[in-house]
Amino acid sequence: MKNTMVFDQPAYETVARKEWLVTNGLGGFASSSLCGANTRRYHGVLVAALQPPGDRKVLVSKIEEKIIAAKEEFFPSTNAYPGAIHPQGYKHLKSFTRMPLPTSTFEQGGLRFSKTVFMREGMNTSVVSYTNESNEALLFELTPLLTYRDYHHLFHEDDRWTFRVNMLDERFLEITPAQGIAPYYFRFTAGVFYGQPDWYRHFQYAREEERGLDFSEDAASIGKVSCMLAPGEMTFLVFGTNLSEVSGDPRAWKEEEIRRVKALGSKEKDSFLADLITSGHQFIVNRNGTETKSMIAGYPWFTDWGRDTMIAMRGLVIATGKKKLAKSIFRTFISYLDRGMIPNRFPDQGEEPEYNTMDATLWMFVALYEYYEHFKDRKFISEVFDALKEILDAHMEGTRYNIHITDEGLLYGGESGVQLTWMDAKVGDHIVTPRQGCPVEINALWYNALSIYVYFGREIKREVKPYARQAKHFPKIFQKWFVNDKGYLYDVVVPGESPDDAIRPNMLYAVSLPFSPLNKTMKKKVLKVVTELLYTDYGLRSLSPEHPDYQPVFAGDPWQRDHAYHQGTVWSFLWGEYAIAYLHVHQHRHKAVKWVLAHVQPLKEHFYLAEGLHGISENFDGERPYEGKGCIHQAWSIGMTVLALKRAKT
Repeated sequence: MKNTMVFDQPAYETVARKEWLVTNGLGGFASSSLCGANTRRYHGVLVAALQPPGDRKVLVSKIEEKIIAAKEEFFPSTNAYPGAIHPQGYKHLKSFTRMPLPTSTFEQGGLRFSKTVFMREGMNTSVVSYTNESNEALLFELTPLLTYRDYHHLFHEDDRWTFRVNMLDERFLEITPAQGIAPYYFRFTAGVFYGQPDWYRHFQYAREEERGLDFSEDAASIGKVSCMLAPGEMTFLVFGTNLSEVSGDPRAWKEEEIRRVKALGSKEKDSFLADLITSGHQFIVNRNGTETKSMIAGYPWFTDWGRDTMIAMRGLVIATGKKKLAKSIFRTFISYLDRGMIPNRFPDQGEEPEYNTMDATLWMFVALYEYYEHFKDRKFISEVFDALKEILDAHMEGTRYNIHITDEGLLYGGESGVQLTWMDAKVGDHIVTPRQGCPVEINALWYNALSIYVYFGREIKREVKPYARQAKHFPKIFQKWFVNDKGYLYDVVVPGESPDDAIRPNMLYAVSLPFSPLNKTMKKKVLKVVTELLYTDYGLRSLSPEHPDYQPVFAGDPWQRDHAYHQGTVWSFLWGEYAIAYLHVHQHRHKAVKWVLAHVQPLKEHFYLAEGLHGISENFDGERPYEGKGCIHQAWSIGMTVLALKRAKT
């Protein structure tokens, strides 16, 4: 795929629907549409993580731009206002290159310039560079538009927001949004600042309107930077929360960031795999509370989630050989182990972690198994082994949310008002897919947890006999309760009640996980049903189209979207799990490998050309799954694609 997209008088919707994103390793980011019009509340030049990786604030919304030459001028900016697109700078967009840094080129007549946005790694600092690519001098008038808000909210004109400016020197500004709020900083490398406080009102965010949410916002201007650039000259605008981190040489920072990004996937011969790995690195973040690493589940609105981290790190961290990083992530979550459970989610504002998950903790066993298979690190397994025993014992004895082992030997969980599996949509107090009881993937994961613990114990010479006995007998128990006479597995079983026979992708884990409770014949039958009713080239449907609750489209307000979220919507991370199961069932034959490499092509095109450039969307519609939905850049979607390709190539 070409890295540069070229345009000739593009339509507004064409460039407004495509988005770019860069991150800083703290949970902060910068993002917008290709044309520069913000279309989401999450767009901004500087979205800082004040308590990494959470407490994210939109501090700089965008930059208004005007270009003046000797005989003409033009406005490269684009904004959506009520009933109007103004200015219409998107018409001047000639190209966009995502890697190594997002760079846009604008042109009118003989006037041409490029704009690049990046963040400094490990710092809440965003940098925007402008380069005059014309044959004559250009006057740039650049007006930063400022906000101060939580990234989930919107900002509106109010007398409280004064954005007081203190000139530290002629090109260095300290900005205090309101009394009692810590300042942030703005620096520029060429030109003169002209103070002129004003408000820009009623920006319209189309993606928010589509989601049934408030979609109008205001932003404040403190003035403009006016600078003349000769042909080939460059200027930088720097925004940040720390005085020392906005001081220095932005040109050197840009070169350093280019080198860093290019190195991320440099070991891979396959360019797509290299770009996936590079893109996937954006999810790795520092967690302040533990001074260890964690992973953002998805941009632009998720924090770090236990389930998503354990699944995504299999491809993004372990399969790519990042041993030290993997150990740091494991230590982050094990340090929060409570009643045999790791957190489901760390909230944005630093509140206590949430533990409403049955599977995140069990996924950690799978990730640890793949870690050990890759690195043969007995020392680390010995370090965490007691924690693993604590987890198994807590589940056997019973822990929160009625999670316990039934008399039949199955793992049960759930109570009213709580969603514990990955199918966790909740509207108010209504759980859309409660799955209370013994879900099929939970029990497949439980079998893997037992088997992996026994395997580890034997590797490091620890006593595991009671757990070995349970692991030995579990496949028979699993088959008795989950295998039905229709050729697939029940989704949820409650002993003594009618099982849930909905055809969902959860049964696939009994095939794809390292330890399967099924025989070869059963695996083939499960894969066949999943292929016929759930498979698409963008992922798996979350419910069969034959089911009466099937929802073919993921759209509308929060109620509508949450009711479709796991009722037919395609999930892209499951494509990787399906590919792994496919390779396993077909014994990794050459034909199977070729099938995987051929069928990743739609996701590859999506990655390079669709909504979130160099990202894989969270999900797609159940019918006609071509347009990305949900988060534009999802960790487990990237991670599982990487893992599937790694498995296919080994």
